[in-house]
Amino acid sequence: MLLSLLCPESGGLRHVESSALILLPLTLKKPLAVPHRHMFGPGPSNVPPRILDAGASPVIGHMHPEIFEIMNDIKSGIQYMFQTRNSMTLAVSGTGHTAMECAIFNAVEPGDSVLAAVNGIWGERAAEMAERIGARVNTIVAPPGGFFTNAELEQALSKHRPVLFFLAHGESSTGVLHPLDGIGQLCHKYNCLFLVDSVASMGGTPLYMDQQGIDILYTGSQKVLNAPPGTAPISFSERACQKIFNRRTKPVSFFLDLSWLANYWGCDGKPSRVYHHTGPVTAFYSLRESLAVLVEEGLEKSWERHEKVAEYFHAGLESMGLKLFVKEKKARLPTVTTIVAPHGYDWKEITTYIMKTHNLEISGGLGPSVGLVLRVGLMGCNSSKANVDMVLAALKDALKHCHKSKV
Repeated sequence: MLLSLLCPESGGLRHVESSALILLPLTLKKPLAVPHRHMFGPGPSNVPPRILDAGASPVIGHMHPEIFEIMNDIKSGIQYMFQTRNSMTLAVSGTGHTAMECAIFNAVEPGDSVLAAVNGIWGERAAEMAERIGARVNTIVAPPGGFFTNAELEQALSKHRPVLFFLAHGESSTGVLHPLDGIGQLCHKYNCLFLVDSVASMGGTPLYMDQQGIDILYTGSQKVLNAPPGTAPISFSERACQKIFNRRTKPVSFFLDLSWLANYWGCDGKPSRVYHHTGPVTAFYSLRESLAVLVEEGLEKSWERHEKVAEYFHAGLESMGLKLFVKEKKARLPTVTTIVAPHGYDWKEITTYIMKTHNLEISGGLGPSVGLVLRVGLMGCNSSKANVDMVLAALKDALKHCHKSKV
C-alpha cells in the first residue's frame, strides 16, 4: 500500500510503503497530558504522591517470591482494615464491581434464593448479577435516603429463606450509612450468608467483620484508601467457604473462581501457588502502600477524622441554607454526603460550573437519586476541614452565578 504523509521537515508530501490498513493515530504522537483536579466526587479520590510513587516501582513477575511477600502484606492489611481473622482474605484484580461479582458468582448457584436490600443503585446491581446467573432473586426496597429496620429484614429473611442476603453498608448513590448490628445474627438464624458492600464506607466509619457476623465483605481501592482504581479487597468467613467449596456446579467465571484465587493468594494452605492470571503487580504496590498509610494513622483515628470532617461539612451546608438528603443523622455516610439538589437550579449546570471554575469535581445523583441530589465525597487524604471550606466556597460561587429559575 502506498501512503502519502505530510513531512514537516520538507514541507511537502512523502510517499512511503506500508502494509498497515489503518493509519497511525496522530493523537498518540502527542505527549500524555492529565490535569491535576480536586477529586471530591463519590470516587475515585485523589491519590497522594506516596502512593503514586509506590505504583511507579519497577515491574517484576506476578509469580516472583517478592510479589508473594507483597501480597501477604496486603492480606494482613486487609484483615486489619476489615477487623477479621479470616484466612480467605485477598484482593481481586478489578474494581468493586469485580468483587461484587466474585462474591455472588462463588456463593450462589442457579436456582438458589437470593435477597437484596435495595435502597440505592448497589442493591439493584447485586440483584441483577444474581439474576444473570440463574438465582431466584427477591428484593426488599426502601426509598432513596431510607434504610431498613432489623424487624423488616427478619420478616424478609423468614419469607424468602435466601442462601445469601446482600446489603450496602455505605450506599454512595444516596448517602446512606446502613446500621449493621444484629443483621449477621439474623442471617445465621435463617441459615443465610451475609454479604456486605463497603466500597464507600470502609476506613471511614466503624465496621467489624467478625464481630458483626459478616460472611463476605468487600471494598474498593479508590475511595478512603486513595489508591488508583483496579484492586478490590474481599474476605470470606468459614461459613461462606463451606458453601463455596461444596458447590454442585463450578462458578460461572473462571477468572473469579475462588478456588483458583485462594491458591494464587496463598489462602488454601497448599505449599505452592499455581498460575491463574497475571496479577496487576503495580496496582498491588499501590494497594500495599495505601494500606500502610491506613495502618500508620490507625483505623480508629481514621474513623474519627472522617466523622468530624463530615459533621463540619454538614453544619456548613446547613448554614448556607442547603438541605441534607438523609434526614437521620445516624444514617448519614461520613465519606459521601448527599445534598438535596437546590430548588430552581439545574444540577448539571452547578457541577459543570464548579469543575470549570474551581477545577473541582462533585457529582449529581446515581440510579434512583438522579436529579435529586448533589454528591460530595471527602475520603482518605481528601477528608479535611480545608477541603470542606474549598467545597463550600465553590458551592456558594456556583449558586451565585448559575441560572436560577423563578418558577
